[in-house]
Amino acid sequence: MTTERLDKVLSHHGFGTRKDTRRLIRSGAVTVDGKPCFVPDTHIPIETAQVFVDGELLQLRRHIYLMMNKPAGVVCSTKDGLHKTVFDLLKDEHLQVFLGGSLHLVGRLDIDTEGLLLLTTDGTLTHRLTSPRTNIRKTYFVRLEQYVPEEARPLITRRFADGIHIEPEGDDGEWDCKAAELDWLEGDCCLLKITEGRYHQVKRMIAAAGNKVIYLRRDAIGQLQLDSELRCGEYRNLTSDELDLLV
Repeated sequence: MTTERLDKVLSHHGFGTRKDTRRLIRSGAVTVDGKPCFVPDTHIPIETAQVFVDGELLQLRRHIYLMMNKPAGVVCSTKDGLHKTVFDLLKDEHLQVFLGGSLHLVGRLDIDTEGLLLLTTDGTLTHRLTSPRTNIRKTYFVRLEQYVPEEARPLITRRFADGIHIEPEGDDGEWDCKAAELDWLEGDCCLLKITEGRYHQVKRMIAAAGNKVIYLRRDAIGQLQLDSELRCGEYRNLTSDELDLLV
């Protein structure tokens, strides 16, 4: 079972510097499993320890998992000289270093793409969700520039299912996409489900089919759905049930 120093745990849970937390512990304000603890370097098990500070139970977390509804016009980057970044949308409490490290992005969305974006300190989960080997499906809502007649839709659907060919763009060469699922909602709206995440992939797939994306939103990663209550730019912690859908 993994353990951490008590002063480090408190520091990473917002109780100040190590010096601040040592002073807090020595003051008698902290109890561990029902007993007062006065020793800052006491090692405690994160998964099972019950830590109270001034009589309030501390929710111990090694990793942070956030769901954001990314707005258009915001870039998926830590810094950008021209545009606001998704990290600019975070509260100060989420910009600190946690026990599991600093928050990072689980994949990226284009600047004009909205929808489900995950941020976490959990590198293992990030690798699982972004590795090409795991084939995690991402679902996108797509609005098209040109209306597609009903009789033409089955042919386009089959092209995507067979693995549509993508032409080179920028530094990214041509390739044949993995099989993708295309579900039509209307003649100019569809859901596209893919298991890759290459450069401008959805837009390039739609362009290869002779159309253009005018609005794009990611609605799901695997079985995890974007919370419809989250407005663009808002975010929240994942629930334990939602996390279970990803691990």
